[in-house]
Amino acid sequence: MQTTFTPEQLKDPGTARANEILRACVHCGFCTATCPTYQVLGDELDSPRGRIYLIKDMLENDRDPDEKTVKHIDRCLSCLACMTTCPSGVHYMHLVDHARAYIEERYKRPFTDRALRWVLARVLPYPMRFRLALLGAKMARPFARLMPDARLRAMIEMAPKVIPPVSRNDDPQSFAPVGARKKRVALMTGCAQKALNTDINDATIRLLTRMGCEVVVAEGAGCCGALTHHMGKEDESHATAARNIKAWCAEMDAGGLDAIVINTSGCGTTVKDYGHMFRNDPLAGDAARVSARAKDISEVLIELRRDAVEMGAPKDPVPEGLTIAYHAACSLQHGQQIKTYPKDLLKQAGFKVVEPADSHLCCGSAGTYNLMQPEISAQLKERKVKTLEARNPDIIAAGNIGCMMQIGSAAGVPVVHTVELLDWAWGGPKPPALSTEQGAFDGVPRLR
Repeated sequence: MQTTFTPEQLKDPGTARANEILRACVHCGFCTATCPTYQVLGDELDSPRGRIYLIKDMLENDRDPDEKTVKHIDRCLSCLACMTTCPSGVHYMHLVDHARAYIEERYKRPFTDRALRWVLARVLPYPMRFRLALLGAKMARPFARLMPDARLRAMIEMAPKVIPPVSRNDDPQSFAPVGARKKRVALMTGCAQKALNTDINDATIRLLTRMGCEVVVAEGAGCCGALTHHMGKEDESHATAARNIKAWCAEMDAGGLDAIVINTSGCGTTVKDYGHMFRNDPLAGDAARVSARAKDISEVLIELRRDAVEMGAPKDPVPEGLTIAYHAACSLQHGQQIKTYPKDLLKQAGFKVVEPADSHLCCGSAGTYNLMQPEISAQLKERKVKTLEARNPDIIAAGNIGCMMQIGSAAGVPVVHTVELLDWAWGGPKPPALSTEQGAFDGVPRLR
């Protein structure tokens, strides 16, 4: 694609990067075949190719964003399926991230939109605030239908039936390995996940320590910055990310780190991009160090399993013949290009693993997308749940808390994090979501 940026415009690092990405695009349209919003809406401007044209026009002409451009950029899930499909290697993620920051700086949204985005940015990344918000949403649930704004209804409906108690495992500390130490790793405990589901980090710590890892929860680490980053709020997202970079680099310098383990794939995609985000910042070197050590939990477990010895029988034996429908989170399969590790691990653990049709398509969660674009998100969720349940699974597994909440709100079978199932199979307790006390699962394969 030809571009006409001026030398003055190209002095801006964001514009220069956008120019590189735009020039790589050859208009082929392969991306439209795997774009969820294009499939749902059928509008060329709601495809990656259409959005690329809108972004190019906006940036080249150095114009303030108009309502039409903002609408179609806002509808993008950032699922990144287009990047997996693109034969030309167009780095759409960096392009749309820059466009969102440009829009945030130069477009005045309607008051209700500004207020909603302000609330989300100041609640979701902070676990205690988020817990209070979830409690309020539970109290407001009987009145959800009276809410005039579909986005407010979506926020109320997102609240889980049970808000888990705070897990002290998420506090800064170190967990000793069982037996000889093979690795020293930092666990990113996240933000929203700590309020929505504390079982995931607990299972991760148990599993890693049994496999010979010293697990460190670093002082000062928290939200990865993805939620505000995808809203275009660069100052806020970079401030959050900078705290993580400093916290993890302090651990690297003090005792060394073999990996920074991330069990929420949306966070993993962002942390692995810190090197790019801070490329023109004094923290550039440290950010690159962090990105180089960031790994999804499945990457670390694959390495450890190669040399693992028997870890003991699970406290609650796994019934034979359990069928797991694996949902591939977009941030894992497209953002990080990790496609087989979670399935390989589940198979090694003795589960029968099946995948839904169109497994490359998004479930509609996408960070805050299900709250900001509830109508489109609901259509994507309905399709995803149908394709998963068509495989008649006993359990649905996923590696991202957002996907788990989205799918779990409509699925008729339990939705559990992959690491919880692996912990169960390799010596840990049955995932609480499968317990009979919660009425979710009786521990016996369903009759087909």
